[in-house]
Amino acid sequence: MPKRSSKPGDVNSLAHAIVHEMTNDDGAAAKPSVRMKNAAAVELGRLGGKKGGKARAEALSPEDRKRIAKDAAAARWGPPKGDGVVRAGLTNVMK
Repeated sequence: MPKRSSKPGDVNSLAHAIVHEMTNDDGAAAKPSVRMKNAAAVELGRLGGKKGGKARAEALSPEDRKRIAKDAAAARWGPPKGDGVVRAGLTNVMK
């Protein structure tokens, strides 16, 4: 015979059981697991991030920076790509 679920069938009882499982006995929320980071990797990423934008700006010519800025503005403010997905606020309803 298959083992039956221990969860109740009523929606409200199920919600109560889920909340009860996710909280401690004293009613406080369960603590999320802590993810430890490698300190050396964090420092390397921080160093690269601190100098990355400035180094790229110095390496680009003014024409390249202008082209990149134009492309970014077109991507942000231009018409939608026409991928068939209707997004709120991006289509002109009254044509």
